[in-house]
Amino acid sequence: MSNIDLVFVVIYILAILLWAFKNANNSDSESYFLAGRNMSWKAVGLSLFAASVSSTTLIGQSAEGFKTGLAVYNYQWISILVMIFFATFFLPFYIKSGVYTMPEFLEKRYDKRPKTFFSIITIIGNVFLDAAAALYSGALIIRLIFPEADLSTIIYIMAIIAGSYTIFGGLSSAINAELVQAVILIIGSVILSYLCFAEIGGWEVLMDRFNEGMWLHLVRPMDDATTPWLGIILGIPVLGFYFWGNNQVMVQRVLSAKSIEDGRKGVLFVGFLYIFTLFIFIFPGLCARLMDLFDVQVPISMFGNEVTEIVDVNEIYPRLIMNLMPIGLMGIIMAAMISALTSTLSASINSASTLLTMDFYSNAFPDTSKERLVRVGQIISVIILIIASIWAPNIQKFGSLVDYYQEMASYLAPPIVTIFFLGLFWKRANANGAFATLLVGAIMAVLLLIFKNQTFLADVHFLLMVPILVSMSVLVCVVASLITAKPSSAQLEGNLWSIEIWHQETKELENVKWFHNFRVQAIILAILAILSFIIFL
Repeated sequence: MSNIDLVFVVIYILAILLWAFKNANNSDSESYFLAGRNMSWKAVGLSLFAASVSSTTLIGQSAEGFKTGLAVYNYQWISILVMIFFATFFLPFYIKSGVYTMPEFLEKRYDKRPKTFFSIITIIGNVFLDAAAALYSGALIIRLIFPEADLSTIIYIMAIIAGSYTIFGGLSSAINAELVQAVILIIGSVILSYLCFAEIGGWEVLMDRFNEGMWLHLVRPMDDATTPWLGIILGIPVLGFYFWGNNQVMVQRVLSAKSIEDGRKGVLFVGFLYIFTLFIFIFPGLCARLMDLFDVQVPISMFGNEVTEIVDVNEIYPRLIMNLMPIGLMGIIMAAMISALTSTLSASINSASTLLTMDFYSNAFPDTSKERLVRVGQIISVIILIIASIWAPNIQKFGSLVDYYQEMASYLAPPIVTIFFLGLFWKRANANGAFATLLVGAIMAVLLLIFKNQTFLADVHFLLMVPILVSMSVLVCVVASLITAKPSSAQLEGNLWSIEIWHQETKELENVKWFHNFRVQAIILAILAILSFIIFL
């Protein structure tokens, strides 16, 4: 990287930090943890995009494109349908409840036991899935610039830089930084995608070279190592709902919306942006198979995990930048990728800090002032950063970042998704059922992580484990709920969906112009998502 590029990197990071500090809001707990609940749909959408499409995503999805083609896009197009479902049914309840956290919503619907259990699970996910992976992916990028630097040292330095404005300014600082990061990420990724296609000779060349085999197909056979077709139907939707509907990192941005309408439009906005991720995140990885990015040949006949025995697939996206981007522009794109690390990291820090402060500390010390809660949250954020930094180097033991995240999530998500769904749509679900489901689910997750490869389940794809775990979770919740007392009216009021709610909303939308109608927008988005799937069926 040239000195000019390094200057751009430094200037960009400093500008982001100054912008974030300028927009800090730490006057009280609501301002610090939820940005005062005053964000517009554009801010919600862009912050969701930046928080979800981090440097981890860029590296992981280009790596999967390099290994197996377009299969990883199944997570994207199905996520769009999940977003629509979430925005239609769950989002209004979340915003109306006035909660700070997802576990807090569980307390309203059930009691403190599911809340506490889910808080612990979410905090673990924030630290070991989100924050640690963001630090690791960012360190990979930096090490390409400075190959002699120690990975752990880079991680510690990045943690200090990335955590500074989030710890000081809270969610408002994070979201305002993410607005800039999202725009730069989109522009930079579009430019890199264009350069990738130009380098290999265009779209027709790509289609011709990968015409045979499964490279350009989204539906894969049952023995596929990436996305077996049954896993697409039964597994990915559950993981998608966990990520968009239960994950505190994502939902916290929705809770910052100034209205239900802004929250819904923000979610649909990020859904529209997600359609283009196929072309700007995954196709570049596939294009890389036709380039000489490494010192060894990786023939097209080599497919799947066997590729990782020859090259480090997590280096694909950074190497594309280093090889294709011109001087000056390379610095801007590298800066955007580094700052993308801060978007996910800051989201994870703020999420875990919110959970620990509002779900645990404020309950233990109910008379604590809102100003004091902010200070506690800042201290907790520092501790979280330290833990994530220590764990991050261990991620290199996994095949790719996508493998790491998806396998971990496939064991954690089913019981969580189950109690949220049954809680909203089945009035008989009670606190005992929810707590039993989380307890059994956590035990199963630990057992699978430790012993799965030593049992008959060793060859079962993690996506196919999801419906098994969901079925078990539903059974536990239903049985435990039916053999114990019914939930009280206070637990059901305002926390249970009914057809009357749908009819009431229909009446409210009668006088809304069609292009402002949320349902019309949702239908259009769903059609576009399904079409993107059919094209590469």
